[in-house]
Amino acid sequence: MRAVDLIVKKRDGLELTSDEIAFFIRGFTSGEIPDYQAAAWAMAVVLRGMTPAETYALTLALADSGDRLDLTRVVPIAVDKHSTGGVGDKTTLVVEPIVAACGVPVGKMSGRGLGFSGGTLDKMESIPGFRVELTTQQFLDQLRSVGLVLSGQTAELAPADGKLYALRDVTGTVPSIPLIASSVMSKKIAAGAQAIVLDVKVGVGAFMPTLAEASRLARLMVDIGRRANRRVVALLSDMNQPLGCAVGNALEVREALDTLHGGGPADFREHCLHVAAHMLLISGRATTLRGARSLATDALDSGAAMTKFRALVVAQGGDPAAVDQPDLLPKAPVVRTMKAPKAGYLAQADAKIIGMTAVALGAGRARKGDPIDPAVGVVVHAKVGDRLAAGTALCSVHASDSQKAQAAIEQLSPAFRIVARAVPRLPLFYCTLR
Repeated sequence: MRAVDLIVKKRDGLELTSDEIAFFIRGFTSGEIPDYQAAAWAMAVVLRGMTPAETYALTLALADSGDRLDLTRVVPIAVDKHSTGGVGDKTTLVVEPIVAACGVPVGKMSGRGLGFSGGTLDKMESIPGFRVELTTQQFLDQLRSVGLVLSGQTAELAPADGKLYALRDVTGTVPSIPLIASSVMSKKIAAGAQAIVLDVKVGVGAFMPTLAEASRLARLMVDIGRRANRRVVALLSDMNQPLGCAVGNALEVREALDTLHGGGPADFREHCLHVAAHMLLISGRATTLRGARSLATDALDSGAAMTKFRALVVAQGGDPAAVDQPDLLPKAPVVRTMKAPKAGYLAQADAKIIGMTAVALGAGRARKGDPIDPAVGVVVHAKVGDRLAAGTALCSVHASDSQKAQAAIEQLSPAFRIVARAVPRLPLFYCTLR
């Protein structure tokens, strides 16, 4: 077999066999197949798609490129959550401590930012000293002792996905349903979670802009989970406007901490409690969604989730002072406020434009390996459906200098649309697929 032949075969819309996919992924992992051929193959997949059988074969090939964890040696059951990526989506920082505080261990491998979607690891690295790179043994030991792990992909677990994940970010090959599904599920299979809740984003600020596309992705991932003997549920949630208010790494950590302390934006708190309830239900910790919701609310309101998050930070070398005093997190030197030019109702707060603006400020990457500025970003002060007076703050730009702040204000201008008549609020969730 030759890599170029498989690129041509997929370019021409033909179905690859499981052996061909395994060959390609093995070669890419070892370095025998270079980045430029992997990028060409990924683009062919974007343009031509993959069958469910191909996608499952790709998932297994990515998972089998390294070791697989058997978490049953450490905990009776481990549950995980994955979001397909959104603007202002810092739910992992709140949801997983809630679930762990309810006695259900959570072992999660997270990723870096993709495109205009922020990455959980980038957010957590805003906390001074926090280590995202753990060995497999460290992962297992911490899961046993703390009940909560939030790490990057280790060199031993799904290394091919780690390489492909970074490559897709800078080659225009992120928005592919088979590539997203196989990337997500390969990590979950390799990391050993037996029960998985998928938060599939829908809208302009998601990789799946329509409900139909998001449903296809959700069904494909649920199907992969079924084939791999995992319990999986998919929640389809809105991403036409940012989730919560903060978009940017340290800004989002600060908002997550505010939520763990009992505050935070109402939509973000509600989203976190709903996702946490489904995790508790699928894990067997609760027998009804209402009972699971009650457990999650108690863990959040009692401070138990905050305590668990602090234990996570300490276990992974982070400075607990930044958790106790969020003002110690990185801050941008320049803050500019964008105000409503007229009175009316907010009809649009375009998540994609806001996310791309945050990337331009330095909160994301334009090229593979670009550094992240943890302090910069955008804080949105209004939600779709809000009634606004002229001069009301729409958003605040946190920038490294005045020139970048002004450029961001100009870039953000078309993101917001104000109309004279009342408009309905956007839903948090659309449906649940099991």
